[in-house]
Amino acid sequence: MAVYTEVTDEALEAFLRAYDIGRMIAFRGIAEGVENSNFSLRTTTGDFILTLYEKRVDPADLPWFLGLMEHLAGQGIACPLPVRGQDGASLRLLSGRHAAITTFLPGVWPRRVRQAHCAPVGAALAGLHLAGAGYAPQRPNALGPAGWPPLLEGSRARADEVAPGLSAELDAALAAILSAWPANLPRGHIHADLFPDNVFFLEGRLSGLIDFYFAATDLLAYDLAVCLNAWCFEPDFAFNVTKARALLRAYDAARPLDAAERAALPVLCQGAALRFLLTRLYDWLHTPADAFVTRKNPLDYLRRLRFHLAARGPDAYGV
Repeated sequence: MAVYTEVTDEALEAFLRAYDIGRMIAFRGIAEGVENSNFSLRTTTGDFILTLYEKRVDPADLPWFLGLMEHLAGQGIACPLPVRGQDGASLRLLSGRHAAITTFLPGVWPRRVRQAHCAPVGAALAGLHLAGAGYAPQRPNALGPAGWPPLLEGSRARADEVAPGLSAELDAALAAILSAWPANLPRGHIHADLFPDNVFFLEGRLSGLIDFYFAATDLLAYDLAVCLNAWCFEPDFAFNVTKARALLRAYDAARPLDAAERAALPVLCQGAALRFLLTRLYDWLHTPADAFVTRKNPLDYLRRLRFHLAARGPDAYGV
């Protein structure tokens, strides 16, 4: 369920008067997603996406996100382009929420990740990183290493309800990862959430990247580690090194990794696995049973984390 705020026809019609995109023809909620309310909007001029930003999104961050998408689209990256109203603004209020309209991207996300998906994702991620270099504003990553200890602390009292001994295992993993975390790798703007449901394919080709609302300024290779976690594990949690090799080679062909980035891949992958484990654990323990949000099993990322902790250097990833 990804419609948390309802929008009446009357409210939408009044909202659309601020734009030059024609009259509404069709309007429906989009069920996928967990953070915001999303709607498919068709007007007399074309198809669009309307997003209402819910309470988990800081309104102060929205101009940065929308500005980044506008910049990337201008650099040729296939991502949603925010639509500006007659007053030049791309952000306004609707039904008590901050809201924006973006262009529609054709395609569907891969329900089953195949090797053929991985090279296009690696190339697209490298292209995003290169294109983002020209966007001057920065946004610290609130879910980077500094954000992990508070997440664990907020879950510690009940972590062992999810799995016996989980609290102690996470304490040990967090300490090891933070002590080894690299400080001087290349930085830039990262997507930070490039999971399969945020990548569209059409007729075998990658057609778009969506959902930039976790984007931040951080280590570029960390973004690659997020993708290795999201794209290269099989349903039984076995790591597919062939997929990883395809993703990494395509990325490296567009933006070559330096020696320090290659060497840091294991700890970056550990950190990426821990980040998603901790946010899922926190939500698992704190989301009310009757909430619209579908909780995701944190143990899926515990299995990934254990693989990365046992990895013997970057060779484990096909480098």
